Amino acid sequence: MDRRETAALLAYIGRLDPRLIRTTEREAADQLAQWHELLGDVPMATPHGWDARVAARQHIRTSPYQILPADVARRWESYRRDRLARHSDPTPSVDPDDQAAWTAELVGARRAVAAGIAQPAQAPAITSGRGGIDPKLEARLRESGSCIPPAARAALAPYRPARAAREAAVAQGQPDPFGVRCEWCLAQPGEPCRRRRVGPDGGARGTAPRATPHPGRIDLAAAQQAQQTEQVRQPTMA
Repeated sequence: MDRRETAALLAYIGRLDPRLIRTTEREAADQLAQWHELLGDVPMATPHGWDARVAARQHIRTSPYQILPADVARRWESYRRDRLARHSDPTPSVDPDDQAAWTAELVGARRAVAAGIAQPAQAPAITSGRGGIDPKLEARLRESGSCIPPAARAALAPYRPARAAREAAVAQGQPDPFGVRCEWCLAQPGEPCRRRRVGPDGGARGTAPRATPHPGRIDLAAAQQAQQTEQVRQPTMA
């Protein structure tokens, strides 16, 4: 803000808090010089939510201490940080091979957001649905059943034995034990079972993951699969 805006801000604050009023011309000039030195790079207002008068009024309402120019400057810095934290750099419209122009557009966009001239750009959300899938990728998924090639899946099997055992069971038509909750180690669906060693005090001492599920979890998955098969068969027989 310029000196006239700083003087207007001081006059506004003086009406709300008479302690800030200076009685002599020299004291008023010194006060104006001090405030302008500290608030010269702080705008009076921006198109998107910032107003120095609102910040000053909020401080006077909530603090018993006399307002200082640093109180307004701190609120301005907080306003800038909040806007930059919510800003996601959009892709510049210039040629990406022109590094100087690319950087200049990114810096200009950030400065405009921090100064309250432009709104923060939000990152595009991931849309759901099958309309946006590449037809080539969709055909490959139908062919292989997974985005991981079979050769890569076989190479990864020794490093994730629980997942490999689950995939082998499903491929053979067996029930998926990881699709149900384990009643013994309390592993949730999709999580591997864990070795549960109980200490003398009754608390669990060990929770290392198991390569194979607990037998009770396998039985529960088999019972659930049989129940689902029976439910599908009854309407067909009817």
